[in-house]
Amino acid sequence: MRVSSFFLPFVVLTALFFSSCASYDHRLDDHSLKYLGTDGSLTRQSRLSLADQISYWDAENVPGSPSIVIDLSEQRLYYYKGNKLVGVSAVSTGCEGRETKIGHYKISKKDLHHVSSECGDYVNSQGEVVVKNIVTKEIKMPKGAHFVGSPMPYFMMIYPGVGMHTGFLPGVPDSHGCIRLPDRMAKKFFEVTPIGTPVTVQR
Repeated sequence: MRVSSFFLPFVVLTALFFSSCASYDHRLDDHSLKYLGTDGSLTRQSRLSLADQISYWDAENVPGSPSIVIDLSEQRLYYYKGNKLVGVSAVSTGCEGRETKIGHYKISKKDLHHVSSECGDYVNSQGEVVVKNIVTKEIKMPKGAHFVGSPMPYFMMIYPGVGMHTGFLPGVPDSHGCIRLPDRMAKKFFEVTPIGTPVTVQR
């Protein structure tokens, strides 16, 4: 049976969604892997990620106040100027048990080089990761280890502890509550979004 080159990655992603919050098959990042195309030929995946293929920005000379809508069910961010949609981005929001909260918010803080004070790794004195991808209030620090917060570039807070920032997008909800964005979209939104911009999180 021939399988579409686009179908196989989605099968893997679906399985990952039901496995755990932090698990991810890093073979999906390997552009040297070959896939069976619809015509039976072997092909390599595009160097553009699915997130990059979905995401765009087109706000040249568009007037109006900015506003942002984050749709959890679609895993999309919609950026408006006035009533006109000027940007779309793929996102990865909070996974099961750590869902991004639905509601109406405003950008309350911007931090270009933000580092999380709650999410990160426990690392030993040799710099080796002892416990990876933890939330400090949920997992006790092992003896002799110290906490290293996760970098969250282009961070824009929408409510305490949660914001939009550059991060890993596996194609499913995967974060501890934050809204992860492709780096180029996080950078663009950070540049053009003033503090006070309304943000709606919906399902």
